[in-house]
Amino acid sequence: MVTLKATHTVRPSEPTPEEIMYLNASDQIKDITHTPTIYFYRHSPSLDAAGDAVSRLRDSLSKALVLFYPLAGRLNWAAEGGSRVELHCNGKGVPIFEAESEAAVEDFGDFTPTPAIQALIPSVDYTTPIDEIPMVIVQLTRFSCGGVSIGLGISHVMADGPSALHFVDEWAKIARSMGPIVPPFLDRTVLENGSPPAKPFDPAVLRPPPTLIGQEDNMEQRKKPITVAFLNLTKLQIEKLRNKVNLDSDKNNSGGGRGYSRFEAVAAHIWRCTSKARGHVSDQQTSLHFVADFRNKLQPPLPKNFFGNALIRVEATDTSGSLLSNTIGAAAKKIREAVEKVTDETVRAYLEYLKGLPDVGRFRSLDNSGRPKGDFYGNPNLAIISWTALPLYGADFGWGKEIHMGPGSMGFDGKTFLIPSHEGDGSFNIAIWLQEEHISAFKKCLYNDI
Repeated sequence: MVTLKATHTVRPSEPTPEEIMYLNASDQIKDITHTPTIYFYRHSPSLDAAGDAVSRLRDSLSKALVLFYPLAGRLNWAAEGGSRVELHCNGKGVPIFEAESEAAVEDFGDFTPTPAIQALIPSVDYTTPIDEIPMVIVQLTRFSCGGVSIGLGISHVMADGPSALHFVDEWAKIARSMGPIVPPFLDRTVLENGSPPAKPFDPAVLRPPPTLIGQEDNMEQRKKPITVAFLNLTKLQIEKLRNKVNLDSDKNNSGGGRGYSRFEAVAAHIWRCTSKARGHVSDQQTSLHFVADFRNKLQPPLPKNFFGNALIRVEATDTSGSLLSNTIGAAAKKIREAVEKVTDETVRAYLEYLKGLPDVGRFRSLDNSGRPKGDFYGNPNLAIISWTALPLYGADFGWGKEIHMGPGSMGFDGKTFLIPSHEGDGSFNIAIWLQEEHISAFKKCLYNDI
């Protein structure tokens, strides 16, 4: 059981610009929700020596918010309508919740992202007016063993994965009085530089995902109970998958001379296993959705410390029959083909297309009153979030590095995280939410079909 002890509002320690910040098209389609992550720290002499942990977090966060001052602001609905938002940099601050738990860090086992993990991350009532919802929420929980956790929620509108991790890294460096500090590049109009696209964007990738054959909509699938599995693929298992993919590519001359990545191989394997576990008919359409970082796709590339959203939605499609009757290399080829469509030209066309939409709320999972809605990426589909290329680890606030960093319990059927092992041994952890009736068959396929 987690007991809330105190709430602190942290504001920037120095005056910051009071302005309405421009949010670009890539920001506008993001959910008005937070990405939940959790950091666990064992009890240690350095944690004792750090003194009052919450005071350290508060003092360092107030300094970090001088650099990242947009995170101390609030969203408002834009006067232009169309479900668009604008950011008011008003210094209202970030809440830190101080809590205690009777549990010990060891009680969380392998840190599977269950509701017990989610209880360590602040919750938000999204029916609250958006101008009252903080951009960042923090919870420090002390455990009976002397260890602590830091639960974070960072607004999807404000930051993608690389930007959120940049903020956490600089905050932790300030807490340790370490440098050099790398300030964020806050000008989001930089996405509008460069040549206008020569061709219009093909909106097919933004169409709603397929539904099960014989079902008019996805309502029945939404109602089915889901469960989460936290699984590990070793470095050897990943290399076996990658070798199979590359061997298929060599036979069919389909790789373009460039070997397939670990992500492409593992994503192809998971896609095939979910279709197999769900028992689809052969002509069932299935989509694999993921996002690609376009920071280095643009010409010129975005500044390395760009703070915002620089992700584009990518889709690979097939029928389940084709996916399972063909080789894993064929599935990986579809994933690569989707990724290779992300170029300077297509990204700029994508942003122009979004700017021209009469209403951007179509892409969010909540309506403008905070009620659930939106597309369904569950059965027969899959959504993979890859953290394999992100600098996830090393958030040392002065009491040592975390022993675990991972997602909160925020899953829906088909949602999957690929997470590099904390130990640096080349393995991947896979957090996947599936309908209860499919999870056993998925686990069997994941390991037996390597």
